[in-house]
Amino acid sequence: MPEISLIGILIVAAVAFLVPLGLGLSPSIRVPSVVLEILAGVVIGPAVLGLVEVDLPLEVLALIGLAFLLFLAGSEIDLERLRGGRLRGAATGFALSLALALSVAFTLRAAGLIEAPLFVTIMLSATALGIVVPVLADAEELESTLGQQVIAAASIADFAAVILLSLFFSGGSGSVGSTLLLLGGFVLLVGAVGVALAGIGRLGPLQSALRRLQDSSAQIRVRGAFLLLVGFAVLAQLLGLEVILGAFIAGAVLRLINRDGAMTHPQFRAKLEAVGFGVFIPFFFVTSGMELDLRAVFGGGAASLAPVPVFLLALLLVRGLPAAFYRSSVGSRGALAAGLLQATSLPFLVAAADIGVELGELRPATGAALVLAGLLSVLLFPLIALTLLRRAKNPAKPE
Repeated sequence: MPEISLIGILIVAAVAFLVPLGLGLSPSIRVPSVVLEILAGVVIGPAVLGLVEVDLPLEVLALIGLAFLLFLAGSEIDLERLRGGRLRGAATGFALSLALALSVAFTLRAAGLIEAPLFVTIMLSATALGIVVPVLADAEELESTLGQQVIAAASIADFAAVILLSLFFSGGSGSVGSTLLLLGGFVLLVGAVGVALAGIGRLGPLQSALRRLQDSSAQIRVRGAFLLLVGFAVLAQLLGLEVILGAFIAGAVLRLINRDGAMTHPQFRAKLEAVGFGVFIPFFFVTSGMELDLRAVFGGGAASLAPVPVFLLALLLVRGLPAAFYRSSVGSRGALAAGLLQATSLPFLVAAADIGVELGELRPATGAALVLAGLLSVLLFPLIALTLLRRAKNPAKPE
């Protein structure tokens, strides 16, 4: 067996352990762990201390972490809630977001800040569903009209952004038409697998075996979910589509075949999150920080930093403005909070920036500036939204 150094894995694992522990010891610091994980990656990486570089073992763990992140994001999408007026409203809002993003992206290109307006359009159109849901839960808004509308809008945005990225910027060299055919074939295969799994999972002997093995050392349901994740990711890769599409769809399929709650253990979701957020996903965020070209962003002074607030404002405009349509049902303050939550974006920005730099669609400095804008959106927008929602519930009493 060839000798492989595990020092890089050790350092990243230590960072992944110490960041949330530090936040736990300082509860007054209300910063999402993912933000500090990326920043810690910057510090230990070549841009600052140079303690570790992204080698093959770290690349593999980071890829699995990215796939797991998109898998869990896909499993957040509740298709039962995406119906009727809520679905139409979310789809209309996303169409407006795309139109705004396209206008903003071409303006940014005219200003010389970006090179690929279509790629940046897709990047600006996504929302961090995995970050928005906990914020809504903290505000006790998950089941409210506001919460359901934001979740529907974020679900559509995440799903559509992954699809569009695979459609226009898949790794293959074929035309959009051929990619669309491949995408259609992939969706059909996914549908067939989902139907087959739903049917097989309800067979009496299999259900009995799953119940017997689910809490044993086999952890059979977790292994099955991981097989589904890797299988769909490999299928997408073989068809020349992005791996993130396969991972995202795998999560959506898992949610779909479990829509009646009959196929999974009550703690199944918690087990998947333990594997994902406890092991693999931190490797993706820390190594993403290590790969950010912040020297290009900070090394040129104010001129090179200028794109960051511009990109942050672009996120707010593209994803936040459509929330104005919610005003009639949730009020002005609720609509403003919804806009801020919809404008919160980071995981997709990090993944897309990686892909964009690799494909030559983004300069490393542009990708890093977009990720920094995403970091700021996660730091600022949910906090402001929570403040607005709490004030709406507890208005100040007149003296």
